[in-house]
This record gives sequence, C-alpha cells and structure tokens, in this order.
Amino acid sequence: MKTAQLTLTLLIALAVATACNPKPQTRAQDADKQKKEALLIGTFHYHNPGLDAARIKDFDVLNERSQQQLEEVAEKIRDFKPGRIFVEWPYERQESLDSLYRLYREGTYFDNGNLSGFHLKNEIFQLAFRAAHKSGLQRVHAIDYRDTDFPFDSLKTVLRQNNQSPLLTEVEEGVQYFTTSFDSRIENGASLLEMTYYLNSDEMRDLCNRIHLEIPLLVGDRDNFIGPFLASEWHRRNLYMWSLAQKGTAEEDQRIVLLLGASHIATIKDYIDLSADWKAVELQTIMK
Repeated sequence: MKTAQLTLTLLIALAVATACNPKPQTRAQDADKQKKEALLIGTFHYHNPGLDAARIKDFDVLNERSQQQLEEVAEKIRDFKPGRIFVEWPYERQESLDSLYRLYREGTYFDNGNLSGFHLKNEIFQLAFRAAHKSGLQRVHAIDYRDTDFPFDSLKTVLRQNNQSPLLTEVEEGVQYFTTSFDSRIENGASLLEMTYYLNSDEMRDLCNRIHLEIPLLVGDRDNFIGPFLASEWHRRNLYMWSLAQKGTAEEDQRIVLLLGASHIATIKDYIDLSADWKAVELQTIMK
C-alpha cells in the first residue's frame, strides 16, 4: 500500500514539474514561429576612400542611371515597410548622424556646395537617408563598432615566416579576384544594382568569410594565435553591430534594414540564419 502511494506521489510530482517546465522548442517549432525580418543590403562604399584590403575602382554613383536605380531601391524599401534602418556609422556618434538626417529631411542637405566627397556620395546619404525619408522614419540608426584590431598585414607576415605559401597564395589571390571581378564589371558598364547583387551573391559572401574567418585559423604554428585573434576581432565587430541592431529594434518592429559593407553582411547573415527570432530577406527578393 505504501509503495503504491509513493508511486502515485512521484507521478503527480513529475506531472507538475513537466507542466511548469515545458520542453524547449525544437528547431522545427522555431521555424513555424513568426520571425522578424532583416533586409540585408551589402554595399561597396560609394565614396571609395581606398582603405579596404581590396582596392577597387571608383564607381559613379551620381550619374543618371545610378540615381534612378537608387530611387527604385528606396521605393522598394519603403514598400517593405521597415521600422528601422541601420547603417555603418559609429554608434557613439548617433547625434551627428541625426543632425545630417535632419538637414536631409528639411531638403537642405545637398544645398551645401562644399560637401566633401564622402558626405556627397556615401551610401548612407545616397541610399539610407533616401529610403528612410520615403519610409517616413524619423531617424537612421548608427550601429558600427570600430574599437577593434584587424592585423591583416601581420597575418600575411606570419604566413611568410612559417612557409605557409599555399594559404598566403589563397589569401592574396582571393583579394585579387574580388578586386579584378569588381573592377571588370565597372569597366563593362554594370549598373549600381547589378554591382550590389553581385556583392550579395553566395560566391562573394563565401569568399569574404573564407578570408576573414576560415583561413586565419590555420595561420602560424601552434603557439601563434594571430589568425584566431584576427578572426575573433572580425566576429567581435560584426557581433557588436548585430547586437546594437537587435537592441535598437522596438517590440512592434517586424522588419528592419541593415545597410552595411558587403563583407559585414556576409558574416551577419550567418548569425541571422542561426537565430530563432530573425530571418534574412535579400534585396533581389523585394526588387521583383
């Protein structure tokens, strides 16, 4: 009798515990929940300062065809109905971005004949401001985090010192391929939209992640961690940006836009693909 009562007591306790502590959601259940959408737009820098590892040719973002396509993209972003637009601007300088966007909304931003090339051509002012204004947004959000170290030249030095010629060749040829393929498209008259689609292709994203995250892990001997350090710094910058974007998204926002350099988008897309709360949307999808 006592054994039966003990068994019954244990079963009741188990039932209560199960009710209070439901099983975690499976990946299949996560797939069914309503996820927020992040429109990913990886760009090249319309004003090209020549600071990236890949030195690409200048592209005329001010010509008539480019300006028409920027209008089309901005209108499609408006139709996407984003709650926020996030850009590659230092997050601690939000106030300065607010001041510039205020001028843009007032219609006086481009009236200044002394605008620098950066303030005239950069993708933030040419596309993000345009799309945000068309979407009726009061602010464009800065999420860039730059307090990181990216010792790319030192990494190549270690490759040479350790006679890792195949890896060094792959890095150099990867950067060169990115440059020549980009430049050849400019020379052949590719449009702004075509260039953007190319930068957001699986091929280019895989190449960016290979150079930034995969090859560095193989650099040097077992006591040299410059490669993992470089990869971790790359992850840190992108994780901080993605963190800032999520923290800056309000509960009611179902859609956001991330307008960042294409190599950043290549890595952040992987974070989004692993998320239970977010899914990625590609520019080509909304342009159809």
